Amino acid sequence: MSTMKFTLPVVALVAALGASGAVRAPSAAAQDAAAQAQPQAAQPQAPARPDRQHFEPGRHIDGRIAYLRAELKITSEQAGQWDKVAQAIRENARQMHTAFEQGRANRDQAQSAVARLEMRQRFEAQRAQQSERFLAAFRPLYASLSADQKKAADDLFAPHWHHHHRA
Repeated sequence: MSTMKFTLPVVALVAALGASGAVRAPSAAAQDAAAQAQPQAAQPQAPARPDRQHFEPGRHIDGRIAYLRAELKITSEQAGQWDKVAQAIRENARQMHTAFEQGRANRDQAQSAVARLEMRQRFEAQRAQQSERFLAAFRPLYASLSADQKKAADDLFAPHWHHHHRA
């Protein structure tokens, strides 16, 4: 639980009790809670980082490609097929970047629910196209991998469920 979620109800309770005359002075716990709430608003904000203002889908794509190549232990015989995979990854990142830029350009305009749903549909169609492009490049590479390389690929491309554990 965040401090703010806990602090605000405590401060509100102390204020309500204080206003009714039921409490003359806030308790030490209430004072601590109020003190914690105040510095958060008064803390200086971190300086703006222009390089982190927007999500950039392809920002570290070459690093991601290098990581995948190293984890898969791509051999010199597999390099030609790997280059096709890397090109598909780069093309997908470029398209994603373009889509995000177009979305940013249009987000300040008032959009109807229909316009937003149409944009979502276009985005999903683009993601499907990107998946097809990647799979078309990855399938031949995967077929050429050794058993250990396939195990590494299976682990790398397994769903990660974002810390949602199965019961």
